Amino acid sequence: MKKIVIISGILIVIAIAGFILFRGNGNEPKFRTDKIIRGDIEMAVTATGTVNPVTTVLVGTQVSGTIKKLYVDFNSPVKKGQLIARIDPALFEAQVNQAKANLLSAKANLEKAKATLVDAKRTMDRNKELFSKNLVARSDLDTAETNYETADASVIAAKSQVAQTEAALNLAGTNLRYTKIVSPVDGIVVSRNVDVGQTVAASFQTPTLFTIAQDLTKMQIDTSVDEADIGKIKVGQDVEFTVDAYPDITFKGRVWQIRNAPITVQNVVTYDVVINVDNPELKLKPGMTANVSIIVSIKKDVLKIPNAALRFKPAEKGKTAVQPKGSGVWILEQGKLKRLPISIGISDGNYTELVSGGIKEGQELIVESLTKSKTQTPSGPRMF
Repeated sequence: MKKIVIISGILIVIAIAGFILFRGNGNEPKFRTDKIIRGDIEMAVTATGTVNPVTTVLVGTQVSGTIKKLYVDFNSPVKKGQLIARIDPALFEAQVNQAKANLLSAKANLEKAKATLVDAKRTMDRNKELFSKNLVARSDLDTAETNYETADASVIAAKSQVAQTEAALNLAGTNLRYTKIVSPVDGIVVSRNVDVGQTVAASFQTPTLFTIAQDLTKMQIDTSVDEADIGKIKVGQDVEFTVDAYPDITFKGRVWQIRNAPITVQNVVTYDVVINVDNPELKLKPGMTANVSIIVSIKKDVLKIPNAALRFKPAEKGKTAVQPKGSGVWILEQGKLKRLPISIGISDGNYTELVSGGIKEGQELIVESLTKSKTQTPSGPRMF
Protein backbone atom coordinates (compact mmCIF):
# COMPACT_ATOMS: atom_id res chain seq x y z
CA MET A 1 0.00 0.00 0.00
CA LYS A 2 2.81 2.36 0.89
CA LYS A 3 4.51 1.53 -2.45
CA ILE A 4 1.37 2.48 -4.32
CA VAL A 5 1.22 5.86 -2.58
CA ILE A 6 4.90 6.52 -3.35
CA ILE A 7 4.48 5.55 -7.01
CA SER A 8 1.41 7.76 -7.31
CA GLY A 9 3.29 10.71 -5.84
CA ILE A 10 6.18 10.18 -8.27
CA LEU A 11 3.77 10.10 -11.22
CA ILE A 12 2.11 13.31 -10.07
CA VAL A 13 5.49 15.05 -9.79
CA ILE A 14 6.48 13.84 -13.27
CA ALA A 15 3.16 15.07 -14.73
CA ILE A 16 3.58 18.49 -13.15
CA ALA A 17 7.17 18.76 -14.36
CA GLY A 18 6.14 17.68 -17.87
CA PHE A 19 3.34 20.26 -17.96
CA ILE A 20 5.71 23.02 -16.90
CA LEU A 21 8.33 21.85 -19.38
CA PHE A 22 5.97 21.68 -22.34
CA ARG A 23 4.32 24.97 -21.44
CA GLY A 24 7.73 26.60 -21.31
CA ASN A 25 8.58 25.29 -24.77
CA GLY A 26 5.33 26.63 -26.33
CA ASN A 27 6.34 30.28 -26.49
CA GLU A 28 5.91 30.61 -30.24
CA PRO A 29 3.74 33.67 -31.04
CA LYS A 30 0.13 32.98 -31.82
CA PHE A 31 -1.65 35.11 -34.40
CA ARG A 32 -5.14 35.90 -35.56
CA THR A 33 -5.54 35.70 -39.33
CA ASP A 34 -8.04 36.50 -42.04
CA LYS A 35 -8.32 35.35 -45.64
CA ILE A 36 -7.91 37.34 -48.80
CA ILE A 37 -11.17 37.04 -50.72
CA ARG A 38 -12.58 38.00 -54.08
CA GLY A 39 -15.44 40.42 -54.52
CA ASP A 40 -16.50 43.99 -55.33
CA ILE A 41 -15.15 47.16 -53.70
CA GLU A 42 -16.86 50.53 -53.65
CA MET A 43 -14.83 53.57 -52.68
CA ALA A 44 -17.10 56.28 -51.32
CA VAL A 45 -16.90 59.74 -49.79
CA THR A 46 -19.23 60.12 -46.83
CA ALA A 47 -20.94 63.35 -45.84
CA THR A 48 -24.10 64.67 -44.24
CA GLY A 49 -26.61 67.00 -45.80
CA THR A 50 -30.14 68.36 -45.71
CA VAL A 51 -33.02 67.33 -47.95
CA ASN A 52 -34.60 70.35 -49.66
CA PRO A 53 -37.09 70.97 -52.47
CA VAL A 54 -35.41 71.78 -55.78
CA THR A 55 -37.41 75.01 -56.10
CA THR A 56 -38.77 76.86 -53.08
CA VAL A 57 -40.68 80.13 -53.52
CA LEU A 58 -41.14 82.62 -50.70
CA VAL A 59 -44.48 84.40 -51.11
CA GLY A 60 -44.68 87.85 -49.52
CA THR A 61 -46.68 91.04 -49.74
CA GLN A 62 -45.82 94.42 -51.23
CA VAL A 63 -48.41 96.32 -49.19
CA SER A 64 -48.98 96.63 -45.46
CA GLY A 65 -52.22 95.74 -43.77
CA THR A 66 -54.22 93.25 -41.76
CA ILE A 67 -54.74 89.68 -42.98
CA LYS A 68 -58.47 89.42 -43.62
CA LYS A 69 -58.72 85.92 -45.09
CA LEU A 70 -56.54 82.82 -45.58
CA TYR A 71 -57.50 80.39 -48.32
CA VAL A 72 -54.76 77.76 -47.86
CA ASP A 73 -52.96 76.04 -45.00
CA PHE A 74 -49.97 73.78 -44.48
CA ASN A 75 -49.66 71.04 -47.15
CA SER A 76 -52.32 72.66 -49.36
CA PRO A 77 -51.74 72.07 -53.09
CA VAL A 78 -51.90 75.32 -55.06
CA LYS A 79 -51.95 76.37 -58.70
CA LYS A 80 -50.22 79.31 -60.30
CA GLY A 81 -52.39 82.43 -59.92
CA GLN A 82 -54.58 80.88 -57.21
CA LEU A 83 -55.75 83.27 -54.46
CA ILE A 84 -54.15 82.13 -51.20
CA ALA A 85 -54.69 85.11 -48.87
CA ARG A 86 -56.33 88.54 -48.75
CA ILE A 87 -55.23 91.70 -46.98
CA ASP A 88 -58.05 93.99 -45.79
CA PRO A 89 -58.69 96.16 -48.87
CA ALA A 90 -60.80 98.93 -47.23
CA LEU A 91 -57.96 101.46 -46.98
CA PHE A 92 -56.79 100.76 -50.53
CA GLU A 93 -60.32 101.00 -51.93
CA ALA A 94 -60.63 104.43 -50.30
CA GLN A 95 -57.33 105.46 -51.89
CA VAL A 96 -58.62 104.33 -55.29
CA ASN A 97 -61.82 106.34 -54.85
CA GLN A 98 -59.83 109.41 -53.82
CA ALA A 99 -57.55 109.04 -56.83
CA LYS A 100 -60.60 108.76 -59.10
CA ALA A 101 -62.04 111.98 -57.63
CA ASN A 102 -58.71 113.77 -58.09
CA LEU A 103 -58.66 112.63 -61.72
CA LEU A 104 -62.15 113.98 -62.34
CA SER A 105 -61.15 117.32 -60.79
CA ALA A 106 -58.02 117.47 -62.91
CA LYS A 107 -59.98 116.76 -66.06
CA ALA A 108 -62.48 119.51 -65.17
CA ASN A 109 -59.61 121.96 -64.64
CA LEU A 110 -58.28 120.97 -68.04
CA GLU A 111 -61.60 121.76 -69.70
CA LYS A 112 -61.72 125.08 -67.87
CA ALA A 113 -58.22 125.90 -69.04
CA LYS A 114 -59.14 125.02 -72.60
CA ALA A 115 -62.15 127.33 -72.46
CA THR A 116 -60.02 130.16 -71.11
CA LEU A 117 -57.56 129.56 -73.93
CA VAL A 118 -60.33 129.83 -76.56
CA ASP A 119 -61.55 133.09 -75.05
CA ALA A 120 -58.03 134.50 -74.87
CA LYS A 121 -57.44 133.59 -78.50
CA ARG A 122 -60.64 135.36 -79.60
CA THR A 123 -59.66 138.49 -77.65
CA MET A 124 -56.17 138.44 -79.13
CA ASP A 125 -57.47 138.04 -82.69
CA ARG A 126 -59.98 140.86 -82.20
CA ASN A 127 -57.34 143.22 -80.84
CA LYS A 128 -55.04 142.39 -83.72
CA GLU A 129 -57.75 143.41 -86.18
CA LEU A 130 -58.57 146.60 -84.26
CA PHE A 131 -54.89 147.44 -83.90
CA SER A 132 -54.46 147.12 -87.66
CA LYS A 133 -57.13 149.85 -88.01
CA ASN A 134 -55.55 151.98 -85.26
CA LEU A 135 -58.64 151.55 -83.09
CA VAL A 136 -56.80 150.16 -80.00
CA ALA A 137 -53.52 150.93 -78.42
CA ARG A 138 -50.48 148.67 -78.75
CA SER A 139 -50.62 147.94 -75.05
CA ASP A 140 -54.08 146.40 -75.41
CA LEU A 141 -52.77 144.02 -78.09
CA ASP A 142 -49.79 143.10 -75.94
CA THR A 143 -52.07 142.33 -73.01
CA ALA A 144 -54.29 140.15 -75.17
CA GLU A 145 -51.27 138.19 -76.48
CA THR A 146 -49.95 137.73 -72.95
CA ASN A 147 -53.30 136.45 -71.75
CA TYR A 148 -53.40 133.97 -74.64
CA GLU A 149 -49.92 132.61 -73.87
CA THR A 150 -50.83 132.34 -70.19
CA ALA A 151 -53.99 130.46 -71.03
CA ASP A 152 -52.04 128.13 -73.31
CA ALA A 153 -49.57 127.40 -70.49
CA SER A 154 -52.48 126.73 -68.14
CA VAL A 155 -53.81 124.10 -70.57
CA ILE A 156 -50.41 122.38 -70.58
CA ALA A 157 -50.29 122.46 -66.77
CA ALA A 158 -53.82 121.06 -66.58
CA LYS A 159 -52.86 118.21 -68.91
CA SER A 160 -49.88 117.43 -66.69
CA GLN A 161 -52.15 117.42 -63.67
CA VAL A 162 -54.45 114.93 -65.41
CA ALA A 163 -51.48 112.66 -66.19
CA GLN A 164 -50.29 112.89 -62.59
CA THR A 165 -53.68 111.97 -61.14
CA GLU A 166 -53.99 109.11 -63.64
CA ALA A 167 -50.66 107.77 -62.40
CA ALA A 168 -51.83 108.11 -58.80
CA LEU A 169 -54.99 106.19 -59.70
CA ASN A 170 -52.92 103.44 -61.34
CA LEU A 171 -50.74 103.23 -58.21
CA ALA A 172 -53.76 103.02 -55.94
CA GLY A 173 -55.30 100.36 -58.18
CA THR A 174 -52.06 98.37 -58.17
CA ASN A 175 -51.86 98.49 -54.38
CA LEU A 176 -55.46 97.34 -54.22
CA ARG A 177 -54.64 94.37 -56.47
CA TYR A 178 -51.66 93.56 -54.22
CA THR A 179 -54.08 92.95 -51.36
CA LYS A 180 -54.87 89.68 -53.16
CA ILE A 181 -51.97 87.31 -52.45
CA VAL A 182 -51.73 84.72 -55.23
CA SER A 183 -49.44 81.74 -55.74
CA PRO A 184 -46.69 82.40 -58.29
CA VAL A 185 -46.16 78.68 -59.06
CA ASP A 186 -47.82 75.29 -58.93
CA GLY A 187 -46.79 73.49 -55.78
CA ILE A 188 -47.49 72.66 -52.14
CA VAL A 189 -47.57 75.04 -49.18
CA VAL A 190 -44.85 73.86 -46.80
CA SER A 191 -44.96 76.85 -44.45
CA ARG A 192 -47.57 79.43 -43.39
CA ASN A 193 -46.24 82.31 -41.31
CA VAL A 194 -49.39 84.42 -40.74
CA ASP A 195 -52.87 84.10 -39.24
CA VAL A 196 -56.13 85.93 -39.81
CA GLY A 197 -56.08 89.31 -38.04
CA GLN A 198 -52.30 89.59 -38.06
CA THR A 199 -50.84 92.86 -39.32
CA VAL A 200 -48.02 92.67 -41.83
CA ALA A 201 -45.73 95.61 -42.58
CA ALA A 202 -43.94 95.94 -45.90
CA SER A 203 -42.21 99.24 -45.12
CA PHE A 204 -38.57 98.10 -45.07
CA GLN A 205 -38.61 94.56 -46.45
CA THR A 206 -41.09 92.14 -47.89
CA PRO A 207 -42.48 89.88 -45.14
CA THR A 208 -42.75 86.19 -46.00
CA LEU A 209 -46.31 84.90 -45.68
CA PHE A 210 -45.98 81.44 -47.26
CA THR A 211 -43.27 79.08 -48.44
CA ILE A 212 -44.28 77.03 -51.47
CA ALA A 213 -42.34 74.01 -52.73
CA GLN A 214 -42.82 73.76 -56.46
CA ASP A 215 -42.52 69.95 -56.77
CA LEU A 216 -41.85 67.62 -53.83
CA THR A 217 -41.40 64.62 -56.14
CA LYS A 218 -38.04 66.14 -57.10
CA MET A 219 -35.77 66.87 -54.16
CA GLN A 220 -32.14 67.81 -53.67
CA ILE A 221 -29.60 67.24 -50.91
CA ASP A 222 -27.16 69.99 -50.02
CA THR A 223 -24.11 68.23 -48.56
CA SER A 224 -20.93 69.63 -47.05
CA VAL A 225 -17.89 67.81 -48.44
CA ASP A 226 -14.49 68.34 -46.85
CA GLU A 227 -11.81 70.04 -48.93
CA ALA A 228 -9.64 66.89 -48.70
CA ASP A 229 -12.32 64.88 -50.54
CA ILE A 230 -13.76 67.45 -52.94
CA GLY A 231 -11.22 66.59 -55.64
CA LYS A 232 -12.69 63.08 -55.89
CA ILE A 233 -16.24 64.30 -56.53
CA LYS A 234 -17.47 64.58 -60.11
CA VAL A 235 -20.83 65.60 -61.57
CA GLY A 236 -22.91 62.52 -62.42
CA GLN A 237 -21.52 60.21 -59.75
CA ASP A 238 -24.02 57.84 -58.11
CA VAL A 239 -25.04 58.51 -54.52
CA GLU A 240 -26.58 56.35 -51.81
CA PHE A 241 -28.02 57.83 -48.64
CA THR A 242 -30.26 57.09 -45.68
CA VAL A 243 -32.45 59.22 -43.44
CA ASP A 244 -33.33 58.59 -39.81
CA ALA A 245 -37.03 58.28 -40.62
CA TYR A 246 -36.37 55.21 -42.82
CA PRO A 247 -33.13 53.63 -41.54
CA ASP A 248 -33.72 50.37 -43.46
CA ILE A 249 -34.19 52.06 -46.84
CA THR A 250 -31.25 53.12 -49.02
CA PHE A 251 -32.23 55.95 -51.33
CA LYS A 252 -30.47 56.69 -54.62
CA GLY A 253 -29.36 59.97 -56.13
CA ARG A 254 -26.82 61.57 -58.42
CA VAL A 255 -24.35 64.45 -58.06
CA TRP A 256 -25.81 67.43 -59.93
CA GLN A 257 -23.62 70.38 -58.96
CA ILE A 258 -20.36 71.12 -57.15
CA ARG A 259 -20.43 74.70 -55.94
CA ASN A 260 -17.13 76.57 -55.86
CA ALA A 261 -18.02 78.90 -52.99
CA PRO A 262 -16.08 77.71 -49.90
CA ILE A 263 -17.82 77.42 -46.53
CA THR A 264 -15.47 77.98 -43.59
CA VAL A 265 -16.58 77.04 -40.08
CA GLN A 266 -13.96 77.05 -37.28
CA ASN A 267 -11.14 76.89 -39.85
CA VAL A 268 -12.70 73.83 -41.51
CA VAL A 269 -13.30 74.37 -45.24
CA THR A 270 -16.11 72.51 -46.96
CA TYR A 271 -17.91 72.79 -50.29
CA ASP A 272 -21.59 72.41 -51.09
CA VAL A 273 -22.30 69.40 -53.31
CA VAL A 274 -25.87 69.29 -54.60
CA ILE A 275 -27.43 65.87 -55.19
CA ASN A 276 -30.63 65.35 -57.19
CA VAL A 277 -33.08 62.80 -55.81
CA ASP A 278 -36.38 61.39 -57.10
CA ASN A 279 -39.11 61.31 -54.44
CA PRO A 280 -42.15 59.73 -56.15
CA GLU A 281 -43.62 58.36 -52.89
CA LEU A 282 -43.04 61.65 -51.02
CA LYS A 283 -41.21 59.83 -48.24
CA LEU A 284 -38.46 62.43 -48.16
CA LYS A 285 -39.54 65.64 -46.48
CA PRO A 286 -37.85 69.06 -46.48
CA GLY A 287 -35.32 69.45 -43.70
CA MET A 288 -34.48 65.76 -43.20
CA THR A 289 -30.85 64.96 -42.43
CA ALA A 290 -29.28 62.63 -45.00
CA ASN A 291 -26.25 60.41 -44.38
CA VAL A 292 -24.68 60.41 -47.81
CA SER A 293 -22.18 58.10 -49.54
CA ILE A 294 -20.91 59.42 -52.87
CA ILE A 295 -19.64 56.48 -54.93
CA VAL A 296 -16.23 57.59 -56.21
CA SER A 297 -15.04 54.30 -57.72
CA ILE A 298 -16.25 50.70 -58.09
CA LYS A 299 -14.07 47.67 -58.79
CA LYS A 300 -15.74 44.38 -59.69
CA ASP A 301 -14.43 40.87 -58.93
CA VAL A 302 -11.07 41.85 -57.43
CA LEU A 303 -8.96 40.37 -54.65
CA LYS A 304 -9.76 42.08 -51.35
CA ILE A 305 -7.30 42.40 -48.49
CA PRO A 306 -8.67 43.06 -44.98
CA ASN A 307 -7.41 46.46 -43.87
CA ALA A 308 -6.35 45.01 -40.54
CA ALA A 309 -3.71 42.97 -42.42
CA LEU A 310 -2.25 46.19 -43.86
CA ARG A 311 -2.05 47.73 -40.38
CA PHE A 312 -0.35 44.75 -38.74
CA LYS A 313 3.23 45.33 -37.55
CA PRO A 314 5.09 42.54 -35.73
CA ALA A 315 7.13 43.28 -32.62
CA GLU A 316 10.56 41.84 -31.87
CA LYS A 317 12.10 41.69 -28.42
CA GLY A 318 9.62 44.13 -26.94
CA LYS A 319 9.93 46.79 -29.65
CA THR A 320 8.48 47.35 -33.06
CA ALA A 321 10.55 46.13 -36.00
CA VAL A 322 11.53 48.67 -38.66
CA GLN A 323 9.10 48.30 -41.54
CA PRO A 324 10.15 48.60 -45.18
CA LYS A 325 8.62 51.37 -47.24
CA GLY A 326 5.50 50.67 -49.24
CA SER A 327 2.50 48.47 -48.57
CA GLY A 328 2.89 44.91 -47.40
CA VAL A 329 1.22 42.05 -45.54
CA TRP A 330 2.54 39.34 -43.23
CA ILE A 331 2.05 35.59 -43.46
CA LEU A 332 3.26 32.55 -41.55
CA GLU A 333 5.59 30.37 -43.59
CA GLN A 334 6.85 27.23 -41.86
CA GLY A 335 6.06 28.80 -38.50
CA LYS A 336 7.96 32.01 -39.22
CA LEU A 337 6.76 35.52 -40.08
CA LYS A 338 7.30 36.63 -43.66
CA ARG A 339 6.47 40.00 -45.19
CA LEU A 340 5.13 40.18 -48.75
CA PRO A 341 5.29 43.57 -50.52
CA ILE A 342 2.15 44.38 -52.48
CA SER A 343 0.53 47.11 -54.56
CA ILE A 344 -2.93 48.23 -53.50
CA GLY A 345 -5.81 50.16 -55.07
CA ILE A 346 -9.05 51.58 -53.73
CA SER A 347 -10.48 50.89 -50.28
CA ASP A 348 -13.98 50.84 -48.80
CA GLY A 349 -12.77 51.20 -45.22
CA ASN A 350 -12.86 47.48 -44.45
CA TYR A 351 -11.14 45.95 -47.46
CA THR A 352 -8.53 47.21 -49.93
CA GLU A 353 -8.05 46.14 -53.54
CA LEU A 354 -4.97 44.03 -54.28
CA VAL A 355 -3.38 45.23 -57.50
CA SER A 356 -0.29 43.02 -57.46
CA GLY A 357 1.72 40.93 -55.03
CA GLY A 358 2.75 37.40 -54.21
CA ILE A 359 -0.50 36.32 -52.57
CA LYS A 360 -3.56 34.59 -53.88
CA GLU A 361 -7.23 34.14 -53.10
CA GLY A 362 -7.93 32.26 -49.87
CA GLN A 363 -4.45 32.81 -48.42
CA GLU A 364 -4.31 33.55 -44.70
CA LEU A 365 -2.95 36.96 -43.74
CA ILE A 366 -1.95 37.96 -40.22
CA VAL A 367 -4.16 40.66 -38.78
CA GLU A 368 -3.25 40.53 -35.09
CA SER A 369 -0.74 39.10 -32.66
CA LEU A 370 -2.31 37.44 -29.65
CA THR A 371 0.72 38.11 -27.49
CA LYS A 372 0.43 41.14 -25.24
CA SER A 373 2.08 44.05 -27.02
CA LYS A 374 1.23 47.73 -27.19
CA THR A 375 2.29 47.83 -30.82
CA GLN A 376 -0.45 45.49 -32.06
CA THR A 377 -3.87 46.56 -33.31
CA PRO A 378 -6.46 43.84 -32.54
CA SER A 379 -8.74 42.96 -35.38
CA GLY A 380 -9.83 40.04 -37.51
CA PRO A 381 -12.53 37.42 -37.32
CA ARG A 382 -10.79 34.11 -36.80
CA MET A 383 -7.91 32.47 -34.95
CA PHE A 384 -5.03 30.68 -36.62
